[in-house]
Amino acid sequence: MKTKKNILKSNAFQTILSSLLCILFGVIICYIVLLCINPAGANEAMTTILQNFLAASKANLRLKNFGSTLVKTAPLVMCGLSIQFCYKTGLFNIGAAGQYAVGAGISLYAALAWNLPWFVCLLLATAVGALWGAIVGFLKAYRNVNEVISGIMLNWIGLYLVNMLTGNVKETTSPYTIPIKSVSKQSLLPSLGLEKLFGGNKYVGIAIPLAIIIAIVIYIIQQNTTLGYVLIATGYNKEAAKYAGMKGSKNIIITLIIGGALAGMGAGMYYLTGMEQWTTTSSSVPDMGFNGIAATFLGGLNPIGTVFAAYFIEHITLGGSKINLNVYPSQIADLMSAIIIYLCGFTLFFKYCINTYLRNKEERAAKATVEVTKDDKAKEGGEGK
Repeated sequence: MKTKKNILKSNAFQTILSSLLCILFGVIICYIVLLCINPAGANEAMTTILQNFLAASKANLRLKNFGSTLVKTAPLVMCGLSIQFCYKTGLFNIGAAGQYAVGAGISLYAALAWNLPWFVCLLLATAVGALWGAIVGFLKAYRNVNEVISGIMLNWIGLYLVNMLTGNVKETTSPYTIPIKSVSKQSLLPSLGLEKLFGGNKYVGIAIPLAIIIAIVIYIIQQNTTLGYVLIATGYNKEAAKYAGMKGSKNIIITLIIGGALAGMGAGMYYLTGMEQWTTTSSSVPDMGFNGIAATFLGGLNPIGTVFAAYFIEHITLGGSKINLNVYPSQIADLMSAIIIYLCGFTLFFKYCINTYLRNKEERAAKATVEVTKDDKAKEGGEGK
């Protein structure tokens, strides 16, 4: 007779439950902060953050805002996948921000200066992001330079190189790059008619389905291919993998090349929509690369989970921009994201609590079964006499 498996014992379910607990606690703590700032509007502000596009009065506007959320989700998914892919191989790709920056720079320059078609611009963004990741990989593999240190340094190098490059294609009266639609419409990502599904939002295009497809491909690579096994094995123990015949240094470089390519492609997916222009006087690295850390950890270090987590982060981020800014700071949504990612560090603790509860429950059940058996035997002995 087959025994019914307790869903609480499933690692996947425990991961999802732990992420939901992180979100719940993050919302509660953020709500307390809102109460401290201004109790009168706290309920309305929290509702606005969680609703985002649903708070719009007209259906067409809700669809447009939903489309904008998805457009910004696509690059965050790619940055999250970049972090996730490298982390599974034992590497912390904090350089995703710089890889994203150089991907943005070359895609915009290729579009505005060379008027190249969108797919060439996207491929260039992917290639340059991969090159930036390869530098980190080479330094790690052959010079044992910590990838966090080299990644952070390359973030700033990439930022200022991009500022210099895009300075050649900026508007004459502002620090922003020229809008792509006014110079090279063939460089914009095609919509494939998707804008009709989102109230005519012209920025909605192939980036959204493409990011989801890539997430699925990454999941398949990690779970069902030799390459995925080799890379993950190298991450667990480089020396053991080398002893088993795996090329540890080569695998480190390959991992960071793929991570960089994902981040660079994410930048191309966003800036080639024409939704935003690059600021040539930027003094800070794009947040998207760092937000990818939150997306992948909240997603349980799973490519599919990263997609949903990335959407949630963008959902509350854009929701935070719609609150009453005269009373509350727009960064309140960023605070919520920060709290949630901090709580993600307690994921193992949540799993420990769940497993402890299940173990205690099983022990009590087993003890009760033993006592019932003893009582039954005692009764049988009494009846025999």
